[in-house]
Amino acid sequence: MKIAIVSGSPRKLSKTIHVMSHVHDYLNNKSYHLDLIDLADENIEMYHGSNEDYNQTTKELINKLTEADVWIIGTPIYNSFFSSAIKNVFEFLNYKNTSGKVAGLIIVASDHISFKSVQTNLTQLMSYFGVLTNPNSVYITVDKIDEINRLTIELKLRLENILDETIRLFEESK
Repeated sequence: MKIAIVSGSPRKLSKTIHVMSHVHDYLNNKSYHLDLIDLADENIEMYHGSNEDYNQTTKELINKLTEADVWIIGTPIYNSFFSSAIKNVFEFLNYKNTSGKVAGLIIVASDHISFKSVQTNLTQLMSYFGVLTNPNSVYITVDKIDEINRLTIELKLRLENILDETIRLFEESK
């Protein structure tokens, strides 16, 4: 099973990448092929249409997502919406190549704001691409991550639970 783990924050050293690094570490102890994609570190071009020629990094990112069976998507909330970096990535994807995938959503915010609306928007986006989304998302406020970016035990357990659920959902969908 191939799993793409996407940290959707365009900011270097964001809280989202620390959360997604834990996701990677947890899944790395199992027998999956993993790709941790940090959109802050990647040189992903802006989408300008399907007839454009994009750089190698952008092409590799799209290939990783297209080949993955499961997507674990982490996004911060900016202005009551998921990150524009996530939106840009989905502009490159062809919905004909994504049907049947399964996604789990992890949403990070500074406060208890807009979690449900961001989950709804992401779920609708996944639906357009034919991706079955785990109905349970993990909502994280940054107070669950300490000043040296350690996650609370309770948060780690919630993350591990959604990962196990999402993988089970993929296995049951086949």
